[in-house]
Amino acid sequence: MDFRLTDDQEALRKGTRAILAGRFSPRDAVAAPGRLDRGLWRALGEAGFFALALGEAAGGVGLGLPEAALAFEEAGRALLPGPAVATFLAAGEVPGAAEGTVAVTAVDGVLVPWLEEADTVRGDVTGAVPLRSVDPLTPLHRVPGTGTRAPVPAVLLTAAEQLGSAGRTCEMAVEHARGREQFGRPIGSFQAVKHLCAQMFVRTETARAAVYAAAVTGDETEIVGAKLLADDAATRNARDCLQVHGGMGFTWEAEVHLHLKRAWVRAELGRAAADIEEALAEAL
Repeated sequence: MDFRLTDDQEALRKGTRAILAGRFSPRDAVAAPGRLDRGLWRALGEAGFFALALGEAAGGVGLGLPEAALAFEEAGRALLPGPAVATFLAAGEVPGAAEGTVAVTAVDGVLVPWLEEADTVRGDVTGAVPLRSVDPLTPLHRVPGTGTRAPVPAVLLTAAEQLGSAGRTCEMAVEHARGREQFGRPIGSFQAVKHLCAQMFVRTETARAAVYAAAVTGDETEIVGAKLLADDAATRNARDCLQVHGGMGFTWEAEVHLHLKRAWVRAELGRAAADIEEALAEAL
């Protein structure tokens, strides 16, 4: 299987990154936590972000899951806040979702992100109670009972977001290790720091292969397995990135701790680790 991206896929990834970089900053978003940036949401809709998988006859772009995974990888890299996965999956079914004029959320296990800001909710949220989310950019509610199992495409796109975050924290660690000096030398020259960065890279690329393969095959077992690897890469990479940055990594001036907090939340969305492990064991 050839995992090299086509020219069109590379253009999609670069274009998504450029849109997010030009319209969104995690540090600015922290100043208004829990508020959905409607201007950004409409800009994403106008760029076709939410309509990637819609057929051209329905006003969409007519692409598939592999391209959607690339776009959501960039969303995860940028720490895009908002119910992007649910809105994407509702395009073509909920009027306004594809255009970004309507934000859609869904019951994701026992958690519902962005319930108060969403215009449309998919699933039963009777008895939902607000939680104090560890991630300041992801407001959460909990629904009673076991909740609704997320559809497989939602699991894949959440895994792609985790992959993007893992890749970004790996980049941030390497950049800091090259520039930060200790005892007259870049800290990246020290063996312990080299090992941390190397492990982060291996986790990222292992998760990337799994997510890309699952996006191509659409196989449920491969998708949940990719989510497990991507969750691990995102959370462990963020923790190691904090180690490389030292105490400054947990300051509001740095984005490192925001990646860790978002990774913790995403790991509980879609399909949590315990549920995935049971599904993989059953498949084996």
